[in-house]
Amino acid sequence: MFTVNAIAAPSASEPLVRTTIERRDLGPHDVLIDIRYAGICHSDIHTVRGDWGSVPYPLTVGHEIVGRITEVGADVTRHTVGDRAGVGCMVNSCRECENCRTGNEQYCLKGNTQTYASVDRDGSVTQGGYSTHVVVNEDFVLRVPETIPYEAAAPMLCAGITTYSPLAHWNAGPGRKVAVVGLGGLGHMAVKIAAAMGAEVT
Repeated sequence: MFTVNAIAAPSASEPLVRTTIERRDLGPHDVLIDIRYAGICHSDIHTVRGDWGSVPYPLTVGHEIVGRITEVGADVTRHTVGDRAGVGCMVNSCRECENCRTGNEQYCLKGNTQTYASVDRDGSVTQGGYSTHVVVNEDFVLRVPETIPYEAAAPMLCAGITTYSPLAHWNAGPGRKVAVVGLGGLGHMAVKIAAAMGAEVT
């Protein structure tokens, strides 16, 4: 274990505070990411307020994480030191159940491990991206192209994929119409993505 600087919620009603949190040492399939940006999602606010259930305070939230890999475990094959990387809302799953084996880790029958406020496979509570560093299994880390600024990439890891997924599923594109109700974090992303796909957007 090692200590990193972070911002955490001490309770459901207090302001976030500067603090330190513990990160696990790198395992053979882990990467260490020096965090450059973390998006602010309304899910972070709901979680901190305890809107969705009990919270293991103090808690560091943030699940739209981007940065640069500074260390890799001995058996890491997907990433190298220096890669630009991103982490979304999941950091682990059992990898053994039928859903995990078919690439649907989000439906892990034993419960997927969220980026924060989840119990990881080693028994520790996960802490999010409002910190200087994060340790994540390589399978849950995405490569971020050099051409995309960090601050633009971070929201893509939640708001972006949340809106892109249904647009792709329903074949949004030329000759198709897309209506977006509400222009919050996801809504404005949906407008941009649908327009980029060539759909007529209202």
